[in-house]
Amino acid sequence: MTSVTDPPRTPTADLALARRHPAVGAGLRRHPLCVLPTPVAPLARVARARGLGPLWVKRDDLSSPLYGGNKPRKLEWLLGAARARGRRAVITFGGIGTHHGLATAICARDAGMRTVLVLLPQPVTAHVRDTLLLHHAFGCELHLAASVPGVAATALGVLARGALRGEPLAIIPTGGTSALGAIGYVNAAWELAEQVRAGLLPEPAAIVVALGSGGTVAGLVLGLRLAGLRSRVVAVLVNDILPPGERRVAGLARGALRRLRRADPSLPALPIGAGDVTIERAYLGPAYGAVTDAGVAAQRLLADEEGIELETTYTAKTLAAMLDLAARPPYRDQPLLFWNTYSSVDPGAALPRLPDWHELPPAFHRFFR
Repeated sequence: MTSVTDPPRTPTADLALARRHPAVGAGLRRHPLCVLPTPVAPLARVARARGLGPLWVKRDDLSSPLYGGNKPRKLEWLLGAARARGRRAVITFGGIGTHHGLATAICARDAGMRTVLVLLPQPVTAHVRDTLLLHHAFGCELHLAASVPGVAATALGVLARGALRGEPLAIIPTGGTSALGAIGYVNAAWELAEQVRAGLLPEPAAIVVALGSGGTVAGLVLGLRLAGLRSRVVAVLVNDILPPGERRVAGLARGALRRLRRADPSLPALPIGAGDVTIERAYLGPAYGAVTDAGVAAQRLLADEEGIELETTYTAKTLAAMLDLAARPPYRDQPLLFWNTYSSVDPGAALPRLPDWHELPPAFHRFFR
């Protein structure tokens, strides 16, 4: 999917974290996917339209020419580890419209691996249908389960068949969320610290980011502490399928720190607990993937005022939460940063056409009837 005009991907030695702690880059394997740092920009027109204080955006929607958003930052560490173990295929999980699954398929193909997706039903929109077709277009082997226990049973069968063929699969956890994947956002926090110190934006009083499976939030919480920023992470819950809580996020952050300290013992053994993250639970709506009025209003506002597109499952709800937080204490008139985890890359642009839905495995046809 890359072309000769794509910018070169950032080598490990040039990551903000690795510049400060070179042993991390030397001790952990990574398959470069991202072009870093991603830019920061003021949301001045949005702030004026709502009569709010200073608002900023971290443009992680531009993280990679393959597929933007938060996924490549985590996948480059997970795929690097899978390649180091000699794996030629990966398996991962999500709803039928999972952006994580699509990003995994695209990035794994770049790393020379195929992708198996085990999927759950979710509320069906035109966007969800298109994403499901893209899964097929990028060569995914698709399986549908009816429940979370069904996902586990289906995955075990796929893994067993791969082992019997002598082709074991690497497991990519949902959302890329693991202690290893979270290192991508430890680096992102160091990157933000460099941008603050360079005067590109003020130190945010709070960073508002979507909370799906927890890896992005955990990495930011740890990275901010290590980098010396005082910004509070406000995580907007958008997932009711095994939703992570404060303890889960803190545990992921501690796991990421243990991995980093094995590579570089000079990193401090910071205490991280549930109190280090704030979770906003009022913006999910009736279920995962459900469209909310507040999210749609925030999505339209950002598109109209700043020309930045969001989607309704994760980032629109997150922006809606930030707009509300910015209007009341303790964050009123304080600089706030919206971390945009959506992808601005159109993965369908590289395809001659989307597949016809009849080409999907029969279990998925009901989502198109």
